[in-house]
Amino acid sequence: MQSCIYLDNNATTKVDPVVIETMLPYLKEYYGNPSSMHTFGGQVGKAVKEAREQVAALLGAETSEIVFTSCGSEGNNTAIRAALAAQPDKRHIVTTQVEHPAVLNVCKQLEKQGYTVTYLSVNDKGLLDLDELEAAMTGNTVLVSVMYANNETGVIFPIERIGQIVKEYGATFHVDAVQVAGKIPLDMKNSTVDLLTISGHKLHAPKGIGVLYIRKGFRFRPLLIGGHQERGRRAGTENVPSLIALGKAAELANFELKYMQHETRLRDRLEQGILATIPNCEVNGHATQRLPNTTNIGFKYIEGEAILLMLDREGICASSGSACTSGSLEPSHVLRAMGLPYTILHGSIRFSLSRFTTDAEIDRVLEVLPPIIETLRAMSPFNSDEADWLQDRTEAVAVH
Repeated sequence: MQSCIYLDNNATTKVDPVVIETMLPYLKEYYGNPSSMHTFGGQVGKAVKEAREQVAALLGAETSEIVFTSCGSEGNNTAIRAALAAQPDKRHIVTTQVEHPAVLNVCKQLEKQGYTVTYLSVNDKGLLDLDELEAAMTGNTVLVSVMYANNETGVIFPIERIGQIVKEYGATFHVDAVQVAGKIPLDMKNSTVDLLTISGHKLHAPKGIGVLYIRKGFRFRPLLIGGHQERGRRAGTENVPSLIALGKAAELANFELKYMQHETRLRDRLEQGILATIPNCEVNGHATQRLPNTTNIGFKYIEGEAILLMLDREGICASSGSACTSGSLEPSHVLRAMGLPYTILHGSIRFSLSRFTTDAEIDRVLEVLPPIIETLRAMSPFNSDEADWLQDRTEAVAVH
């Protein structure tokens, strides 16, 4: 398959052709080490400096606060470990039940090492209760790690209100903003956030490059020890071509923020078309407090994997959750945390758009999806919310 209708942009994005053209010279002509003293390497160093400025502009940060990493997972791991190292006497962490595995699995590992972790719940719309956060905070809380927006539902959390609570207790505030950069404006100069993670391949840059924002003055200890790169905060020779690409992608994303209504319009058109033509389906997550490109829709009585397979035959790419957990047959941990009924839980599909999505592509999805759902429901033995099987399966999921 060389061409498709790609509606899985929360998993990864197409590298912008302009970004590719920008990075290619650094794979061919300009291959010098940016740390070298000679002119050949020095010109690469200047390009790295410019890329750092472009990323800083996107985040509303200073260039000294930008550290290039390999990905969002490295950024999250580094941020969490740095927060613990900054206050080693504190042993309590607060996060949410709906975080990405790059945060949740680190927290589970830390529990085995003696840390106490509080996992905040969400309601049926995917929203946090800030009273629960306030009640969880103690003088022993070292870190609060909360995603800016959920990768499955697109639900946006009130980061600055959370940050105000965190600061009252002297804890470090880390935010996984992988899904947010380039979709909503960021202003780190006026933020309560100490550490923030982004990933290049979610904003039309290549895979294998990311950024960790470190607030000026934060007592940071690096995860990777070695050379002087990134001002001693992340050792290893820079991945120059991808770094240059991320800089250009950040510049383009900063410009495209003015035109996010394109994605919002197409997302709403897709969503409204599905709800109008397919019975027994509903949107998962809050209707307005979400990313402009994301909709997660639950189709009752059928399996999401079957929907995805049939969409794939039509050349349409979507998702049933995080790409980092797609190898699991378990229902989405995000939708489970929202307490959704089993009839919705297994039949939920995420559509995530980009600036490259077109009206014609939305037309095609709305043409082929209704008969797919009708076909699968005709084959399904389950067609009632009151069926005995539902109660049995719901209880089994709850026990698990």
